[in-house]
Amino acid sequence: MKGHASLERYEASLRGLARKSRLRTLSARAGLDFASNDYLGLACSQRIAEAVTAALAAGTPVGATGSRLLRGNMPEHEALEAKAAAFFGAERALFFGGGYVANFAVLTTLPQKGDLIVLDELVHASAHEGARAGRAEVTEAAHNDADAVNDAIRNWRARGGAGRPWIVVESLYSMDGDRASLDELIEVADRHDSFLFVDEAHATGIYGPDGRGLAHDLEGRDNVVVLHTCGKALGASGALITAPALLCDYLVNRCRPFIYATAPSPLMAVAAATALDIVADEPERRDRLARLVALAAKRAEGLGLPASGSQILPVVVGDNARAMALAEALQSRGFDVRGIRPPTVPEGTARLRISLTLNIGEDDVSALFDALADEWEHRP
Repeated sequence: MKGHASLERYEASLRGLARKSRLRTLSARAGLDFASNDYLGLACSQRIAEAVTAALAAGTPVGATGSRLLRGNMPEHEALEAKAAAFFGAERALFFGGGYVANFAVLTTLPQKGDLIVLDELVHASAHEGARAGRAEVTEAAHNDADAVNDAIRNWRARGGAGRPWIVVESLYSMDGDRASLDELIEVADRHDSFLFVDEAHATGIYGPDGRGLAHDLEGRDNVVVLHTCGKALGASGALITAPALLCDYLVNRCRPFIYATAPSPLMAVAAATALDIVADEPERRDRLARLVALAAKRAEGLGLPASGSQILPVVVGDNARAMALAEALQSRGFDVRGIRPPTVPEGTARLRISLTLNIGEDDVSALFDALADEWEHRP
């Protein structure tokens, strides 16, 4: 093939990934849903579908066709942002196309030159990318260790750091299912005149009063910025940044991913706004999910596996190839469970990520753990 030599380095890289059992491929969804983030089962909600259909019938366009600062600013965007700010208890909200771009946008814009960003070492890749693409100094702190965050800021100050620290965490971690110590972290933030940036991606809609998240009692503070994704428990797509109005104004004026990107589909704004209504109106969805979490924890403990206490249950295998073999075995038995390997998780911690959603029931959870016990026993 003409020009083939120019592709050799990419082919070599893919071969290297394959040798380490880290080569990724796309596969269609099949089997019972133990892999998605559709925690409340809203992605196929009839109520959301009807709201989007009504919006289309009323003339809402499919695409925004421009930046929010040009002709892409729609009434649906502004309605969602007003509803989200009221729902989460923030001064203002801004709607972005997705959680990745929202994390990247905040961390490349709000922390300034001379500031410090302290990342929890297991925070999402988008936060790591955004921090390193920005102007502030970046360091990492041991996972879920508020003392390590405090020490990182103290050491930076001792070296002459004079700006503002930014502490960046997830409230519920996507690969471990454990929670951040937000009470301790806000104390550290207040002690050091810092900002706390909390990614609520896996908590929005599920935890807190009316599903307002684990950081619900911190919203509205002038040193707290929160990210709520719309593509997980809310069943739509996009993401909301909730923050002081002044910071949102700064993002509108200075944030390149906001200024130069085509605005999200106004239909997704309608879908997300309807999802917030459902979350408030139907607490039984959270109750049903909590019962699945309790059952899965009991079954996991019966196998000698630690329970995370959330809808995300990691089964750490260690070896990449074994983790993928277990995932494939469960998939062949009708359970859509995915293997997760480095660099998404640390080296030596390849795992199955079991995700609990309202797309399955208690009998399905029991059947999965029966299959897992069988496959674990027969696959050394």
